[in-house]
Amino acid sequence: MEGATPARLYATLVGAVLVMVGIVGFFYSSSFGSPGHVDDMFGIFAVNGWHNIVHIVTGAAGLLVAGYAARRYALWLGMAYIAVAIWGFVLGTGHSIIGLVPVDTGDNFLHLALGLLGIGAAVATPADGAREPAAA
Repeated sequence: MEGATPARLYATLVGAVLVMVGIVGFFYSSSFGSPGHVDDMFGIFAVNGWHNIVHIVTGAAGLLVAGYAARRYALWLGMAYIAVAIWGFVLGTGHSIIGLVPVDTGDNFLHLALGLLGIGAAVATPADGAREPAAA
């Protein structure tokens, strides 16, 4: 089990926030479809049922692996969110990724920030093999 590391903090905090955001997002829009009814959560972030599910699943994964694979989670989620941010910036506001997940400028900047934080947390956390042995 990993100790207190930047990656574990990222997996725990970002995981919890993503789960909460996914649940709250259903109060704004629970519509599924292509992309279904889209509403702005907090007046900033475009959400629908698919977007909420993605947040819940990625957040729950972080909470699940925080104790044993936080570095891997931070790195992979970071890279994925940067890719989603770039994809969203290319598509532009009012469009949706693969016709299901709506994107807008607020989402794109948030995904970019989460991605950079994830990669930063992974880089700041030593790999399992690089740790110093514990003193006896």
